[in-house]
Amino acid sequence: MQHDLKPEIPRPWTYNPSSWNQRVRVALVALIAVPIALYLGLYQWGFLDTAWDPIFGDGTKEVIMSDLSHTFTSWIRVPDAILGALAYLSDIIFALAGSERRWQDRPWLVVIFGIDVIPLGFVSAILVILQGFAIESWCFLCLVSAAISLILIVLAYDEVLSCCLYLCELKKRGSWKNLWWGFWGYPSQAALEAGEAVLQKRGKRVGKN
Repeated sequence: MQHDLKPEIPRPWTYNPSSWNQRVRVALVALIAVPIALYLGLYQWGFLDTAWDPIFGDGTKEVIMSDLSHTFTSWIRVPDAILGALAYLSDIIFALAGSERRWQDRPWLVVIFGIDVIPLGFVSAILVILQGFAIESWCFLCLVSAAISLILIVLAYDEVLSCCLYLCELKKRGSWKNLWWGFWGYPSQAALEAGEAVLQKRGKRVGKN
C-alpha cells in the first residue's frame, strides 16, 4: 500500500514507533539476551560443567537445575533457557521485519511482535522472580535476562499501541470483514481513511527520541 501522508507519525507519539531507529534498538537489546539464554540452556543440557555467577555463587545451579525447572523442561521437552533464546531470536526477527509504516501496512506483524515481546516478556520476568522465591536462591544471569525482557516491553509497546489505535479506527469504518482484511494488510479505502485518522489525530505526548 502506498502512502503520501507526511510526517508518518501515528498518535499519540511525536515520533514514528515503526522507524528503523526504534526497531533496531529492540533488536540490539534482544541480541544481548540471546547468548545469555543460550549459555544457561547449554548448562541445563549438560554441555557445560559450570554456570558462571559473579554474585550468587551456586545460586544459578540451584535455580536452573531445580526440580521446578526440570518439571517445566519435561513439559516442553527442551530446557526453558533454550526456549527463551528462541523467543529472543524471534524478537529480533519480528523487530526487523516490515516497513517504517508497518503499524498500518502489516498490523498482523506488529501484533505478533507485540505478543512475543509484551505478554511473554512479562511471564518470563515473573517466572524468574517467583522461581527465586520458591527455591530461595537467585540466578544472576536469569535476573539479567528478566530485566532485558522488561526493557524490551518498554521499547516495543509504543508501536503496538499505535497499531491497535489504527485497527480501532478501521473497525469504525467498516464491517468485521474489512477489519480482517485490513489486519492482514490488504489495501482499501477504509484502511486509507483509518490511517489518515490516526496520523491527523496524533497527540503531543513527549517521545522517546
